[in-house]
Amino acid sequence: MARPVPGTRKAHMESTRRPAEPPEPGESPGPHELLLSVAKGDEQAFARLYDLVAAPVHGLVQRIVRDTAQSEEVTQEVLVEVWRSASRYRSDRGSAMAWIMTIAHRRAVDRVRTAQAAAERETKAGRQEPGRPYDEVAEAVLSRFEQHQLRRCIATLTDLQRESVVLTYYRGYTYREAAGLLDAPLATVKTRLRDGLIRLRDCLGVTTR
Repeated sequence: MARPVPGTRKAHMESTRRPAEPPEPGESPGPHELLLSVAKGDEQAFARLYDLVAAPVHGLVQRIVRDTAQSEEVTQEVLVEVWRSASRYRSDRGSAMAWIMTIAHRRAVDRVRTAQAAAERETKAGRQEPGRPYDEVAEAVLSRFEQHQLRRCIATLTDLQRESVVLTYYRGYTYREAAGLLDAPLATVKTRLRDGLIRLRDCLGVTTR
């Protein structure tokens, strides 16, 4: 997994080429010390911190997100955020590792929620009856004119046109349900609905895009 790069592209290339400076003999800086150095813009400290925390961060993200490719992407986002926001770390509020893992957990949960929301939108769209003709006309009519104007124009429709419009656009029936209630063929109801909406558009002076 490639390290995310702080700063410019040149800085990124240099930081990935240069090995992190070894710690002083007998010293092994932990996340706390490294994060404090990262907060000062120390790229070498970030390289060490990356090597130290990348695996546990990825493990946590993988358990939440489950998708391998997305887990790697979220892990990179987490470590980039660590680089950018290291100055906000406060040791009196918890350990450096806990701070980093909190970021990882939040990012992973956000990714799952985003994916779930997208899936729900697709499912909802799939359940909706496709291809209602002249929906844009109906939306323009309902949003631009007062009810008394609309009633006046509806009164100019034929009985079947008026009933088709009322059932589908005011009472929420599907085309098939409206056809059953009107005891008329489905194709006839769709045609009358289309014609009725066109007449409403012309009566109310709605201009469609």
